Amino acid sequence: MRRRRAPLALIVPALLGLLFLILPLVGLLYRTPWTTLPSRLTEPGILTALRLSLLTATVATLGCLVLGVPLAWLLARVSFPGRRLVRALVTVPLVLPPVVGGVALLLVFGRRGLIGEWLDSTFGITLPFTTAGVIVAEAFVAMPFLIIAVEGALRGADARYEEAAATLGAGRWTTFTRVTLPLVAPGVAAGAVLCWARALGEFGATITFAGNFPGKTQTMPLAVYLALETDLQAAIVLSLLLLFVSVVILASLRDKWISSA
Repeated sequence: MRRRRAPLALIVPALLGLLFLILPLVGLLYRTPWTTLPSRLTEPGILTALRLSLLTATVATLGCLVLGVPLAWLLARVSFPGRRLVRALVTVPLVLPPVVGGVALLLVFGRRGLIGEWLDSTFGITLPFTTAGVIVAEAFVAMPFLIIAVEGALRGADARYEEAAATLGAGRWTTFTRVTLPLVAPGVAAGAVLCWARALGEFGATITFAGNFPGKTQTMPLAVYLALETDLQAAIVLSLLLLFVSVVILASLRDKWISSA
């Protein structure tokens, strides 16, 4: 097929858009203190924030898998009244300002919240301003990414395999675990990676619901925010770590989301 030349009226704004997106990353790399980078990466504060971020993002993603995959299956496979409304509600955290999400979490899980008061009085469980609160905040904003990816994979999967398994006598749970999940495994993996990346970079809901306490709730994005006021180079190093993770995530999902020409 003969390739058409792109018109200049499209090339110019396209290049400007590309520069607009790339130049901030170039500026970050340019200002990175490369000579002191190894020593800064081993500073206790940075390592603590990194470990906490990796831990909370991983636990939040596992929780999203346990809750999100069944919800995605329900939306993709079961017709019920109000399904469109449920799907819309599931995607609300995607467009909701993270700080508003943090306030909403406080109103539900705070010590005087709808559920938080009961958790505190009955089990002595307090979520706000704890590491568990960080996990809850990250899961809240990240789960829609998993659900959307898994639901899309389920809708694209050939349902005839599930029907054949049911015809051969397989129960619903056996069909789900032995047929459905293997069929949509790439979609689940892609959704989990996106979910993990979103949880790792969460800021607004976390600082509102869990606070910014070093070693307890201070994840890497929160550490960047704090370092901007006291140590710009530390903020750049933390930002570089987050940028590196983002690039790795995009590279791993390239075959899933980007089709080659």
